[in-house]
Amino acid sequence: MRPRILVVGSFAMDLIVSTNRFPNSGETVIGCGFQTAPGGKGANQAVQAARLGAQVTMVGKVGNDSYGKALLEIAQESGVEVSKTTVIDGVPTGIANVQIEIKDGKSANRIIVVPGANMKLEPQDIMFLYDTIEQYDMVMLQLEIPIQINEIVARIAYGKGVPVMLNPAPAAPLSHEFLKCITYISPNEHEAHDLTGIAVTDDESAKRAVEKLNRSGVENAIITLGANGAVFGNKDSFIKSPAVEGLEIVDTTAAGDSFIAAFCTATCLGAEPEMALEFANTAAAITISRMGAQPSLPDINEVLSLMKQRRKNIDMFEILR
Repeated sequence: MRPRILVVGSFAMDLIVSTNRFPNSGETVIGCGFQTAPGGKGANQAVQAARLGAQVTMVGKVGNDSYGKALLEIAQESGVEVSKTTVIDGVPTGIANVQIEIKDGKSANRIIVVPGANMKLEPQDIMFLYDTIEQYDMVMLQLEIPIQINEIVARIAYGKGVPVMLNPAPAAPLSHEFLKCITYISPNEHEAHDLTGIAVTDDESAKRAVEKLNRSGVENAIITLGANGAVFGNKDSFIKSPAVEGLEIVDTTAAGDSFIAAFCTATCLGAEPEMALEFANTAAAITISRMGAQPSLPDINEVLSLMKQRRKNIDMFEILR
């Protein structure tokens, strides 16, 4: 059976500007490209999981505007169920200003998120989950919506024994009551530093950060490390999974979202952490080889094809095709 995943999170239209050099404060530089692309961490993760073969339901809010309409259409085209997403008047759809610096063959980004309708999610919008959350194999959360909503969803899922993945981005204080309801937490190295106070610079510091996240009440911790891959740890094990090399890096936007959605999809299939990390790193590698958030997210055939080229066992993932 295909994984059934619930995503409660954000929609945003990405406004992407490319430049050869980020401007300094008070400075104007000439850009070399502009485009719009559907995004928002919640929607990115929902779309990626759906493209990888999961059955995905998305809960969120968009404004009654052209961006909102486009975001819902693209999510539906990818296979995401959006009947629990609300269109509201008087508040714009969320946007993200993505600045990409392309220099010496390398790419870096800076992102400013304006939440808009995403911050209008209210408790009554998720009350239906008290009766339905058990139908899902995994719940995926991020921090681009009100923290209160995430806390309620996590508490409902925890009470029903449904695992919860939290992507703590953008970084924010998290209560112990919230963390104890989380099954998996997946920050990048910068967010891990914010959460633990440990600068993640090598394998040893990554392990210490994972252990501190485990002690905070989260059973399983994953830290994504960009070009250095990712690490996973719980009370029984610590695993480092290298990044997939050989693909050109074009735009790192949504790499973390791709990774998390792929990891959750694989985990719901019953993959052990090492295999789930390989699957996730492969999806993320394809994502950063293309421009934009959702336009760059691969489908299941692309991911399995690359894994097969690298002589990875893909048998358990064939059900997702």
